Amino acid sequence: MNRRQLLVASASTAIGLLGARRCGAAQPKLQPSAPATAGAQAGHQLAGRTLEQLRDRYRYDLFDDFLPFMDKHIIDHELGGFMCNADRDGTLLNTTKNAWFTGRGIWVYSFLYNELAPEPKYLEVARKAVGLLLRNAPTGDDLWAAEVTKQGEPIASKGLLIGGKYVDVSKEVYGDLFIAGGFAEYGRAAKEPAYWDRAKQMLLKCVRLYDRPDYAPSAPKVYLDKIMSDPPELPGARLLAVWMLLLHLGSQLLTQREDAEVRSVVDRSLDAIFAHHYNPEYDLLNEVLCHDMSRPEGVYRDLVYTGHGIETLWMVLYEARRRQDRELFEKAARLLHRTIEVSWDDVYGGLFRCLLNVDQNTWILDKAQWTQAEALIGTLCVVEEMDAEWARHWFSKVYTYVLDTFPLKKHGYALWDFWPDRKGTFVKHCRRVENFHHPRHLMLNLLAIQRMIARSGGHMTAK
Repeated sequence: MNRRQLLVASASTAIGLLGARRCGAAQPKLQPSAPATAGAQAGHQLAGRTLEQLRDRYRYDLFDDFLPFMDKHIIDHELGGFMCNADRDGTLLNTTKNAWFTGRGIWVYSFLYNELAPEPKYLEVARKAVGLLLRNAPTGDDLWAAEVTKQGEPIASKGLLIGGKYVDVSKEVYGDLFIAGGFAEYGRAAKEPAYWDRAKQMLLKCVRLYDRPDYAPSAPKVYLDKIMSDPPELPGARLLAVWMLLLHLGSQLLTQREDAEVRSVVDRSLDAIFAHHYNPEYDLLNEVLCHDMSRPEGVYRDLVYTGHGIETLWMVLYEARRRQDRELFEKAARLLHRTIEVSWDDVYGGLFRCLLNVDQNTWILDKAQWTQAEALIGTLCVVEEMDAEWARHWFSKVYTYVLDTFPLKKHGYALWDFWPDRKGTFVKHCRRVENFHHPRHLMLNLLAIQRMIARSGGHMTAK
């Protein structure tokens, strides 16, 4: 079976909800709360394309652009893992392997195998990366080493390269949560349920660490490092980004197996998002809270990391769809709409990722590609489930901006740009290849488009 046949076959097996209790199992769509708009029967385009044209562009960006580059330059086919510190032409700047990128890569290639292209070569990439990590697995409540050598030996890490600056993440749970997500998806692909159990235990470990009042005092500093030389520490901070990952990992585990402890983590995360991080004063999600869930004084008080807000809300949409909760879906969709509108740059286009102070309206002005990707996942999910006009509008607007700004083919390179300035200015050299948000967006939205084509016979209803 060739790749095109595999893709067509995957559409027929994934007509049900992506977040169904068994991935790919046919499930009814969320039922609309009101009848569709009258006269909404004619074929309609999205972002100036038919569904088939949109599908073909997504296929190209995934299978003809992203995956071949990774195969040739970034994947360590011998020892396993991903060497993401590379220039635009694939030249490696070093061969260290980061825990974040390894866990994320395992998820990407396992999900690719599970949902779109069950080819042994993709499962093998995930398998070898899993093997690399397991050579030096931590014990007890220790965390995985932030970085390892090419051979997999832990090294003294200077952290993760974020926005051109290395950030120490060695005391934070992000890496283990990404690894756990990778293990859970790999276990599904390899039909080895022990990886689900391991991922669950890692989830619970991360909750224990996160619940310590002295958890990662430096964790919130990353949000202010562009405007302050030494932002203040906040021990035990409650961060939207952590709830987001706890929610998504728990939801991922629950698609495979019901579990009361995992469900409790998911429910707790949803409560934290809407009962605490949500700020009704300005109808947005605050990023940083104190350990007791109160709002901090000082520089973190009115910080809204809109990129994480958008990302969190599409994950809530997926969880609401998994549990068939129309009220939760609509609540998340409304707040997603609000956050996207607030984040849009009316001058140059694109979405900003960080509102440093709501009242002062001060922003970080770069254009992270991942922020655009999260918005495209969320808006297409709302289009698929509710056919909301605002979601069509914003998907089309963001997608048009993205294709005008990020693909590097016009500059003679593969892939998409990762983190340009406000104007999307091309810079010839870079220091990192993005191996997660971009392919996740391509895969999730490709699946959504295939489901919509399968249900409608290739025609979207217009509102």
